[in-house]
Amino acid sequence: MIFWLIKIITFIPFILLFPCRLVNKKKIPKGKAILVCNHRSNIDYIYLFTHIGRKQFVLAKQELFKNKFVGGFFKKCGGVPVDRNNISLSTIKSCVKILKDEKLLTIFPEGTRNKTGEDLLEFKAGASVFAVKTGAPIVPMYIKKKPRFFGFNKVVIGEPIYFDESFKGEEGMLRANEIIRQKMLELKDK
Repeated sequence: MIFWLIKIITFIPFILLFPCRLVNKKKIPKGKAILVCNHRSNIDYIYLFTHIGRKQFVLAKQELFKNKFVGGFFKKCGGVPVDRNNISLSTIKSCVKILKDEKLLTIFPEGTRNKTGEDLLEFKAGASVFAVKTGAPIVPMYIKKKPRFFGFNKVVIGEPIYFDESFKGEEGMLRANEIIRQKMLELKDK
């Protein structure tokens, strides 16, 4: 209930301050899915939060949850705390449960904001591991520009990608990450 109240309160101000359009929104499956997106700024998730009509859970750095008030707010918005250097078993279990319950899990596979001139940073393993473990499709997304006040932006959504058991293990994860990365880079040019 609180999630939807927060969503309603933030929707109008955010779309006025940071106008955005999601391209190919219908490519997001009805059931479980892992949404992967590039990470340019602190407000990237808000584009997805305000424009996708379903509750999402998002992996977010644990530092955001240290303050009880702010951490409580992030949890109500679907935040799942993660130690980016040492992912805990409880975080893994939470993510697997979210997907088993047919919900959306949002991951920024770069693991941090990209402050370089590169299109994408090196990916962390999470998305591909969860996809293989749960059978959830990965939906690649690409935010075209760094958000600016009153600057129109687009988030382009690609076709879902499915990974089977052949992508298990470190080598499989690296192959899966390369496929995801390529699909996201293709969206950049659309």
